[in-house]
Amino acid sequence: MYTCTDNVLALLPAVDTPFTLSVDNPAVPVLHGKPVTAGAGHWVLGGQTSSYCPSEVGDACPPGNETVIVASNALSTAAMSVVVPGGQQAYLTANGYMAYTQAHSTYIPPGSVTTGFAAYLGGGFVNLNGNGRGWVACPPRASGGGGTAWNLVAKYDTDPDRFKDCTAINLKVNPLPSGTFGAWQYT
Repeated sequence: MYTCTDNVLALLPAVDTPFTLSVDNPAVPVLHGKPVTAGAGHWVLGGQTSSYCPSEVGDACPPGNETVIVASNALSTAAMSVVVPGGQQAYLTANGYMAYTQAHSTYIPPGSVTTGFAAYLGGGFVNLNGNGRGWVACPPRASGGGGTAWNLVAKYDTDPDRFKDCTAINLKVNPLPSGTFGAWQYT
């Protein structure tokens, strides 16, 4: 992500605090401004954040009602901003869905990609993997889980027919204060 001032192109600064994401495409009002939410191990658009906190944690538990992410541009990785020991790493599945590990597990399915992500202040969350062509929002389908949330998918040029019903989007970074945790864990 870049900015151009007086014909000088400069890289935007990396986001070094936790953040939320929202859809940025004013040409598609049904999606524009919808939050990226975590649920059932994936990121979706406009869904309900799904989280859990053990009862013994009590009032020390974060609210768990929004999906908070952290990124390391230096390592090109992303993770969920959670309290659970071991954290929850974000990754791109072999078929292009953004997902995250279960709490207390480091298992990531074969063919998944754990690097190639960056978040820019005043910009967006991007997939820097070599054959990435940005993000698309794919409409919910009864055969694909139903519900009203749209699927967030990394668009690849290897199978253009797969994306014919999907809409190109950007993911806007919404910075939060340092130390913000979104949940004990996302489910």
